[in-house]
Amino acid sequence: MHFPELNFPKFGIFDVLDILLVAFLIYQLYNLIRGTIAANIFIGLITIYLVYRIVDALHMQMLSGILSKFADVGIIAIIIVFQQEVRRFLLLVGKNASLQRNKTWWKYFFGKADVEKNNYARIKPIIDACKSMKQTRTGALIVFAKYYDEQFYQNSCEVLDAKISKRVLESIFQKNSPLHDGAVVISENKIKSASCILPVTEKADLPAQFGLRHRAGIGVTEANDATAIIVSEETGEISYAKQGRIKMDVSFAELEKLLNKDF
Repeated sequence: MHFPELNFPKFGIFDVLDILLVAFLIYQLYNLIRGTIAANIFIGLITIYLVYRIVDALHMQMLSGILSKFADVGIIAIIIVFQQEVRRFLLLVGKNASLQRNKTWWKYFFGKADVEKNNYARIKPIIDACKSMKQTRTGALIVFAKYYDEQFYQNSCEVLDAKISKRVLESIFQKNSPLHDGAVVISENKIKSASCILPVTEKADLPAQFGLRHRAGIGVTEANDATAIIVSEETGEISYAKQGRIKMDVSFAELEKLLNKDF
């Protein structure tokens, strides 16, 4: 009795690597669009494509012809519709491949004590200002930009280029200050600009109590390689936004750790 030979596909190490890389890319894309309007748009595009395949198989000429136009410009449509997501994805790739970032890691591992000491001196005025604003319930939005994009930030900002200090930050966000309505952007160890109007996030699953300050804090971390501290005017609660996600009710010990890591 003869059994038919079963030909199983041969998997090599590069096939496994190929699958893992594709899975990683899909996971990163999912993280980028999760909880945003883009997720619904993506589902809509997939639905249109599946319907197109079905009507094409059933030889429904008119509907197939209409839907084929969407398929023909698919990649262009995706780039236009998902412009912000593509930008964030490229920023993510560039950030991880950055030589400057790799240099920072080397310094961190081989000179950790010096790095932490110098960094604490930089972040202490910011933490002290947040403590004061929490007590007085002064609303604030402080953005830490790894790369200061003048075109992005300076269009709606007052340029300062000032030394970071507790009193300067408190003065900016003081309720009678002409600069308090907006964000402060810190980069290159300086307060680069104040009263910045930032893009708000398009996420649809945020808590109802989030106002423009929280939405702008999340939005700027989606569009740029930046992190943000938000001090609530209503409760004094401190939140920390990074890569489109927000951590609420952050303690000052947590805030120090987060800034030590990211700033």
